[in-house]
Amino acid sequence: MGNFVTVEPGVSVYVEDINPMGKKTILFIHGWPLSHKQFEYQYNILPAMGYRCIGMDWRGFGNSDKPFTGYSFDRLADDIRAVVDAMELKDFALAGHSTGGAICIRYMAKHQSYGVSKLVLIDAQSPHALSADTANNFITETLNDRPKMLRQLTDIFFFQYITPPLSDWFFQLGLQAASWSTAAIMDTLRDENVYNDLEKIKVPTLIIHGIHDQVVPFANAEETNKLIKNSKLVPFEYSGHATFYEERNKFNKLLMEFI
Repeated sequence: MGNFVTVEPGVSVYVEDINPMGKKTILFIHGWPLSHKQFEYQYNILPAMGYRCIGMDWRGFGNSDKPFTGYSFDRLADDIRAVVDAMELKDFALAGHSTGGAICIRYMAKHQSYGVSKLVLIDAQSPHALSADTANNFITETLNDRPKMLRQLTDIFFFQYITPPLSDWFFQLGLQAASWSTAAIMDTLRDENVYNDLEKIKVPTLIIHGIHDQVVPFANAEETNKLIKNSKLVPFEYSGHATFYEERNKFNKLLMEFI
């Protein structure tokens, strides 16, 4: 069941609520430059096992409104809080992938883990910012030939072979975003980081990370693991930046066991 939540005057974000009567709730926060649909292979399985799965699209991405501003970690964390309040979520697991992981980390710090009983960081962009060269290159490519940028991103996103149709699907998810929001997130990743937020996380935290990740190196996950006291790192040996797809059976099983 999909609907919109107003996160500030004139800006609404899209939320998909699957199996609202589920016994345990997981709020999924997607990565750059995708949408809630990236977790399709979790939505297929977890609701059937009794879980409530909620996927929200960041502002500027997926089906959400696409304002020209509002792409800092603080604002995006506030958007999560607006969804949590509107849906009256309590005792839920918060799961964020890549940049979505960084946004979840900021949420935990800024909003004192409000409503969250467990945290899942999936190939998270933590604890450091992106290098200026990397971020600026993505920004330039986004603003000049975004389809080409998305095709190149697909090449480094996955470690395992993916079929051409799946590659096209992934590409289309990226195209749903606005070009200005796609670039603005790179500004944020270049200029901000979540290093100082990590010590504020007190809930049990599961860190999932592909050892072949070319987007966020596995060493980042090891450092994040050291900085979050109550955390466990699980390496995914056959994955790149898409653990949620490349080893989806292991991923889903681990998620259910942890939550």
